[in-house]
Amino acid sequence: MLRDSSPAWPKAAVRPDPPEFDPPEFDPKHESLGGHRERLRRRFLDGGEAALPDYELLELVLFAASPRGDVKPAAKRLIAEFGSLGNVLAADPADLLRTKGIGLAAAAAIKAAGAAGVRLARQEASGRPVLNNYRKVVAFCRAAMGREPVEQFRVLYLDKQNRMIDDEIVQRGTVDHTPVYPREVAHGALNRGATAVLLVHNHPSGNPAPSEADIRMTKSLTEALAPIGVVVLDHLIVSAEGDTSFRSLGLL
Repeated sequence: MLRDSSPAWPKAAVRPDPPEFDPPEFDPKHESLGGHRERLRRRFLDGGEAALPDYELLELVLFAASPRGDVKPAAKRLIAEFGSLGNVLAADPADLLRTKGIGLAAAAAIKAAGAAGVRLARQEASGRPVLNNYRKVVAFCRAAMGREPVEQFRVLYLDKQNRMIDDEIVQRGTVDHTPVYPREVAHGALNRGATAVLLVHNHPSGNPAPSEADIRMTKSLTEALAPIGVVVLDHLIVSAEGDTSFRSLGLL
């Protein structure tokens, strides 16, 4: 039988609260901030994301990092410095940490919110044939890499039903170039038993139009993968401003 080993207290006495749970002294400023947070949470839960401007959505994210502080100035400063909520969520952690009022906890909360959005987009893009779920696949690619400051080359590996098995970033490059090696893509496809791939890369410039180098590289990959029975289903170029499909342009 379990026994209470804590010291006996006189019946008339009241056990004091442990120091860490001592209630804080009343502070009108904290009381006001608490009311603001409660109202903001209620507006969001009642009206969804459309009920709040970007800086207030960012406030909700920052509440977790700063349980009692006023985070509105930091949220507005982030939007002003990075240009949009999307850019804040996609920002490099080092850049976030250079922003006044943003410490490790706040930067981690921001990046976690962005990662949750990418993960949701990936889950919605998976499980169905790509061609029957194309816009969600594009939405995932744009969420994952559309705002990246340097070019990335990603491969979506597909099964016989053109469902996504896996995705992988095979190269990271500069602001306007990413070297891609056909053997890496072929190796990834063979290891996963993929019969098709969807190629994706981003244009940090914002313009998703393919360059001559993009067209040559796509042709090279298509020719290299054909002998091992892997089809290039499409090549997407994504950016913060839009997306382009090689297949829709007649380039595949």
